[in-house]
Amino acid sequence: MFLWHRLAEAEPLYHRALAISEQSYGPEAGTVASVLNNLAGLLHAMKRLAEAEPLFRRALAIHEKNYGPKDSRVGYSLNNLALLLQDMSRLGEAEPLFRRALCINWKRYGPEHPQVAISLNNLAQLLQATNRLRKAEPLMRRALAIDEKRYGPDHPRLATRLLTRLLPTTDRLTEAEPLSRRFLQILAEFSHRIGHEYPRLRDGIKNYSELLAAMGLSEDEIRDRVHSALQVGLPGL
Repeated sequence: MFLWHRLAEAEPLYHRALAISEQSYGPEAGTVASVLNNLAGLLHAMKRLAEAEPLFRRALAIHEKNYGPKDSRVGYSLNNLALLLQDMSRLGEAEPLFRRALCINWKRYGPEHPQVAISLNNLAQLLQATNRLRKAEPLMRRALAIDEKRYGPDHPRLATRLLTRLLPTTDRLTEAEPLSRRFLQILAEFSHRIGHEYPRLRDGIKNYSELLAAMGLSEDEIRDRVHSALQVGLPGL
């Protein structure tokens, strides 16, 4: 409730920033596109999807006009619009935008860049949502390899959680278990290093517990495995 209240407070500030940018730089300036993306992102977070769409589209058009169709800012706008369309269940419209963003980022940053990993994961999730699991999995694995190379094997940013979402849907629970366990361990170890609970730790616990339940383990067995992965007992388990 508090977070929603703060988002509502931010909206008039974004509208004011947009008006100032349009007056100062003109309606087709790159600065205006940046503010449009920010305002649209806020509306997206507030589930006001229909209001966000024309703002994302306008930002994309400005970036394409000012910087050309292959600029990284165009890739950013394409990704924003595609994520919105995906949340609106317009997957057929979102897919070519995800593919175009991936192509732009690949050429702009090279095949081993984290931005490419993000684009790969976004496209993979759409393929998964449209039941093209065999095409989604190699994209998720490549994204994981990129993140491992860039951040190291123990960084919480790794995309393992996305991969563990895929494998259970293909009835490969035994293969998914060590990946889910590894991700939980990474989050637990990172929480210890920073001295407080990492925000996604509870998600890791939930995902691992649900996977173990799908494998047919009892509540006691699930509790034991989760405790083992965490190396410490957490309240409520």
